[in-house]
Amino acid sequence: GRNIVVFYGSQTGTAEEFANRLSKDAHRYGLRGMAADPEEYDLSDLSRLSEIDKSLAVFCMATYGEGDPTDNAQDFYDWLQEADADLSGLRFAVFGLGNKTYEHFNAMGKYVDKRLEELGAQRIFELGLGDDDGNLEEDFITWREQFWPAVCEYFGVEATGEESSIRQYELVVHTDVNMNKVYTGEMGRLKSYENQKPPFDAKNPFLAQVTENRKLNEGGERHLMHLELDISNSKIRYESGDHVAVYPANDSSLVNQIGEILGTDLDTIMSLNNLDEDSNKKHPFPCPTSYRTALTYYLDITNPPRTNVLYELAQYATDTGEQERLRKMASSAAEGKALYLSWVVEARRNILAILQDMPSLRPPIDHLCELLPRLQARYYSIASSSKVHPNAIHICAVTVEYETKTGRVNKGVATNWLKNKLPSENGTNSLVPMYVRKSQFRLPFKPSTPVIMIGPGTGIAPFMGFIQERAWLKQQGKEVGETVLYYGCRHEREDYLYREELARFCQEGVLSQLNVAFSRDQAEKVYVQHLLKKNKENIWKLVNEGNAHIYVCGDARNMARDVQNTFYEIVAEFGNMSQPQAVDYVKKLMTKGRYSLDVWS
Repeated sequence: GRNIVVFYGSQTGTAEEFANRLSKDAHRYGLRGMAADPEEYDLSDLSRLSEIDKSLAVFCMATYGEGDPTDNAQDFYDWLQEADADLSGLRFAVFGLGNKTYEHFNAMGKYVDKRLEELGAQRIFELGLGDDDGNLEEDFITWREQFWPAVCEYFGVEATGEESSIRQYELVVHTDVNMNKVYTGEMGRLKSYENQKPPFDAKNPFLAQVTENRKLNEGGERHLMHLELDISNSKIRYESGDHVAVYPANDSSLVNQIGEILGTDLDTIMSLNNLDEDSNKKHPFPCPTSYRTALTYYLDITNPPRTNVLYELAQYATDTGEQERLRKMASSAAEGKALYLSWVVEARRNILAILQDMPSLRPPIDHLCELLPRLQARYYSIASSSKVHPNAIHICAVTVEYETKTGRVNKGVATNWLKNKLPSENGTNSLVPMYVRKSQFRLPFKPSTPVIMIGPGTGIAPFMGFIQERAWLKQQGKEVGETVLYYGCRHEREDYLYREELARFCQEGVLSQLNVAFSRDQAEKVYVQHLLKKNKENIWKLVNEGNAHIYVCGDARNMARDVQNTFYEIVAEFGNMSQPQAVDYVKKLMTKGRYSLDVWS
């Protein structure tokens, strides 16, 4: 009974949100849509979609890591690469979600768009490329606004004039419910936090005890911390370079304020049930549950809301000026986009701030819960080696806290929640729901291969694991190659992380070189790339003669780019190459797995 399917490749939920919005749009044109996770379907059935009248497949594809597919689109990606399917009856369109900070901008969206055409499918609207470094929401609205007229023209349909702000879920309040049937924060199975069963993954996280939580920096206004999670008896295995995902909880004072402003009893037990009987998504989050649990564990209440949320909430503003303003910000008019950008995005207004600044906007809490996106897991580079710490996972992180243009203080959800997870004897407060995500960031197969590690700030995290592992290999009597670290921080006396440990590794001869840039201890800024330039002969020798592996971890926007440009310079100078040849040389190192990145923006 559907003719539009919107597949999403999503890692943090945005592509899934966009897919839901597109599938909801469909009924405005007399079509029926559904959002679908490619992991749950046999994609070879795509060739049969043409049997359905006015059928169309839309793909909202995010790119993750270094031009990789998201976890849920990995099988689809593998199938596309190997398939020799004939998709000549398939009509499609692709919207890609990417970030220009990264080298492989929107690689996944571009690949799917190109590959479907190669397999004979017919593109009915041009590829959209969203840039999360700019304004992803605006890119999406702009694309969508031209996409639907193209669909109408192609299928000869037109807008039915029906509003798209029709509720997707209906509220059921439970008065006499058995509390054993109520979700209290679990991600998948009911009571999964009480009786834990491996294997542990995103839908079944392990509750790890925090056994250590210490502040790493000696001064400065920031709070940098080292945490240790106990994974004994979990059967969880990890390798140095992997990521640990944690499911945080929102700040209870924000939750309480939302409850107060909307005049709600947050402990009401309710369910939101999909009005579309055939939908495979019965609830927007685990139900039945309380509003308090939903706003604490299941919903994102701290990110600035996307325009569809403003559009659907507008109907509840009793002041016509406020109502118009909300509709305008959600429109595709230039003025509306500019207002959304300044008033919501740049001012970093979350849903509570919007409610506070629009006194007439008091939506029913159940509709708000239907519209807010899901709270996502946060990923951290593991700062330990499983050879040395088989039963523990270490995290190195900095708490996020900043003042917005409206004078409010915004706090990072996960880092502030982790900061308050203190090891305790009885251990209730100190449990962290977590799982491990494999990465491609790996030490060389041969211990004798030299490594050059570049990781300023918390970018040092995976290298603590790498160095521990190289020390262990050395103790095993293995021949271990040169182990070189380039680290950076602001002030030697303030935020030099793991100073004692690094000094000890140097003494033991595990670290062959420790190069540290203190950016603010002198008049001119000194960063890791400056130290790389200073040691350029040594770097070239390690890379060219020693076949060294290079690792870069930390900030993608400036640091990773500056470091890469420095390598281009060093290669050009000592390899007697032109700039394009040097770039090609470094790109080949990446292809061969000798230049790896673990970066974020």
